Amino acid sequence: MPAGPETRDAKPGGKRPARTPDRRHQARLAAVQALYQVELGKASPQSVVLEFLDHRLDEEIDGLRIGKIDRGLFGELVTGVSKERKRLDGMIAAVLDEEWEIERLETLLHIILTCGVYELIERPGMPARAVINEYMDLAHAFFAGKEPAMVNGVLDRLAQSLREDELSNRGGA
Repeated sequence: MPAGPETRDAKPGGKRPARTPDRRHQARLAAVQALYQVELGKASPQSVVLEFLDHRLDEEIDGLRIGKIDRGLFGELVTGVSKERKRLDGMIAAVLDEEWEIERLETLLHIILTCGVYELIERPGMPARAVINEYMDLAHAFFAGKEPAMVNGVLDRLAQSLREDELSNRGGA
């Protein structure tokens, strides 16, 4: 299972400030971890959701207790992404750079992308830029290379078509 996010804003002297993520951010983190468990363990999404809700929310990850989550968002992401995986993969594959194939994506990166695309499609009340930023933050928490930029690029390209009216009304911002 992947580790939890680290705070990226280090202060002089190497001390990291405390981070207090909100319930939705924590739900997204828990959903990514649950989907990772589904993917690697071949467990059903429903059983993993129940396990997390019954047993895992009291765990600490990098000093953060994941119990303070938006349980509805968590369950929706895990079951929705699992149910819509083929459709989401098709959308991601359509915007990946030519040299990349969806099958080549690292499992955790793939999960972060599918969660982001799912939210862009199924949660229109959440601003597209907020969705993109949330999943870039998650990518930064797990990856130190170019993966966060890839998450930004893929989700931005999809948001341009999925949320065209929203993004064009704000001049793309």
